[in-house]
Amino acid sequence: MAAVRREWLLLFLLTVVAVAAVAAGLSWYVVAGAWLILVAIVAARRPVVVSVPEPDETEEDEFSRDPLPGIAATLSALDIPVLLLNAEAVVRWENKAAERALGLLPIGSHLSARLRSPGILDMVNETIATGEPNQIEHSERLPSERVYLLRIAPIEPVDAGEELFLLSFRDISELRRLDRMRSDFVANASHELRTPLASLRGFIETMQGPARSDDAAKERFLGIMLDQATRMSRLVDDLLSLSRLELKSHIAPDQSVDLRPVIGHVRDALLPLAEELGVEIRLYLPDEKVEVLGDRDELVEVVENLIENACKYGQEGKFVDVFLRNEPSQPVEVSVVDRGPGIPAEHVPRLTERFYRVSVADSRSKKGTGLGLAIVKHILTRHRARLIVKSELGKGSEFTVRF
Repeated sequence: MAAVRREWLLLFLLTVVAVAAVAAGLSWYVVAGAWLILVAIVAARRPVVVSVPEPDETEEDEFSRDPLPGIAATLSALDIPVLLLNAEAVVRWENKAAERALGLLPIGSHLSARLRSPGILDMVNETIATGEPNQIEHSERLPSERVYLLRIAPIEPVDAGEELFLLSFRDISELRRLDRMRSDFVANASHELRTPLASLRGFIETMQGPARSDDAAKERFLGIMLDQATRMSRLVDDLLSLSRLELKSHIAPDQSVDLRPVIGHVRDALLPLAEELGVEIRLYLPDEKVEVLGDRDELVEVVENLIENACKYGQEGKFVDVFLRNEPSQPVEVSVVDRGPGIPAEHVPRLTERFYRVSVADSRSKKGTGLGLAIVKHILTRHRARLIVKSELGKGSEFTVRF
């Protein structure tokens, strides 16, 4: 402050001298120029002081001792729900994925405020007590059924910070659903194969024993055995077909296929079956080509399955109508309409499930495997197409493929 006062005093004296010189008759321009030069010299000699704020040692030390900000910044990028708990199972932090899945948990609240499962709380308490990682499966039914694999593990303390534990939630709902589907599929396939195999074995044992010399019985039994073997062959073919479709379900076909000859080919191939059932297949096709991107053999299988089902299950109506529509600015559609007994509404959503049958006895009597519409669904999924089913009891059913 003393240096500042001296500079101001010197500038004041220079100004007084300049005024006196002008009063004495010196040139005003010369005096002003000299005054400015002297002022510049004084200013140049003044030291420049840069003020640097002292670091807040208290705040820095507190941050370095608390590992939470650094850990949270790292875990916030995870797309699975994550909670940080302290040694009292109190929530210290949660990421955005946890907020979406579990709802907002107030920081400082106990874990039991949101998760009241005794199994989860026991697992967390055990890890807090022993320091050993643990995991458990947990199911939630609301707002939708989900299955989570919960895992808790301690986090190494950083810079003598508080002891923290990482609780993560991995959604395994889809894996469990696929496991159930696989188990159901194996059980159904085993059941479907067991019945004809048991039938074949019984007839073979009968022909080797009591009916050894009965030619009429042998002839009848051989016919039944042929039917059972044919049924198993169809089932195996359908299972192999499903497996092939699953392997390439992600690859969309890129060939151009005209649907008119495809439908005509299927109608000609099914004429003997239709005549046997007393059904007439009528086609309503446009005159021009109707082309879609697809695999011709797979599209033949789709149309064949739909028309064959219409003939078998709608034979009471005597007619099966097939429409091919190609309206401007509208998707291409193939509709198969029968006038049979119709399908109850509660069964319609499940028709494309593997081995699902509206009537097991009716399906087996018509030599169905329960896989036809499942194959149709897989083929259409690969073709980026949809199957739309409309049915009314007593009036028949309409199956529409929309490309």
